[in-house]
Amino acid sequence: MLLGKRIVVVLPAYEAALTLEKTYHAIPKDVVDDIVLVDDASSDDTAEVAEKLGITTIVHEQNRGYGANQKTCYQAALDLDADIAIMVHPDYQYEPKLVTALASMIASGVYDTVIASRILGKTTRAGGMPRYKYFSNRLLTLFQNIMLGAKLSEYHTGYRAFGRNVLESLPLLRNSDNFVFDNEMLTQIIAENFKLGEISCPTSYFPEASSISFSNSVVYGIGVLKNCFLFRLWKMGFGAGTLFSKLDEYKLNMKSKGSK
Repeated sequence: MLLGKRIVVVLPAYEAALTLEKTYHAIPKDVVDDIVLVDDASSDDTAEVAEKLGITTIVHEQNRGYGANQKTCYQAALDLDADIAIMVHPDYQYEPKLVTALASMIASGVYDTVIASRILGKTTRAGGMPRYKYFSNRLLTLFQNIMLGAKLSEYHTGYRAFGRNVLESLPLLRNSDNFVFDNEMLTQIIAENFKLGEISCPTSYFPEASSISFSNSVVYGIGVLKNCFLFRLWKMGFGAGTLFSKLDEYKLNMKSKGSK
């Protein structure tokens, strides 16, 4: 626990057998109460490695996509009575030691959501981020800041922490099952005026680290642009029942504590 808050780390995993143990050992166990891994039908022994490490493991029998994996992750965190859920990618691309910093920013009551930015600081390119990813990140982020009326250093990091109130409030089940889920969720958080903070995080790109392909990056980018335009339409009063409308039937099922 941290400041009386129960902390659950969730690991959305796919083909992470080679990097999972290193990631697990870097997670600060002095503040983390539970760790949950959701394996999205990996062909390697990701689930077996997780179970040997004593990690609570959930396995999708069929590959359902990165967004669907996160939906399972956050439901599991709520079922474990999480006050704060932190998503850590098990490929060690992001620094797990920053879990404490992310959690404390929410446990203190200052923020509802915190993201770890790869852009803050000067380590992005030095960490190996491909040039095309860096510049597309910067362009998409500029466009999103204009369209969403926010001021973030980036929208595309996969290292994020959420207060329970955020997970209970958003219609996450309505979101994509694929990579654009991250961006939809962050836009929903902005739409609902949750307090959103950032910290700087070094990242490492290496052969064993997972990385979205160029073709999937293009699809993701188109999804981001679409998401921005849908948000603007919603702000103008159009699009009832869209991603930004809090529809109860699309919220996660709060089995443990019930709705607040």
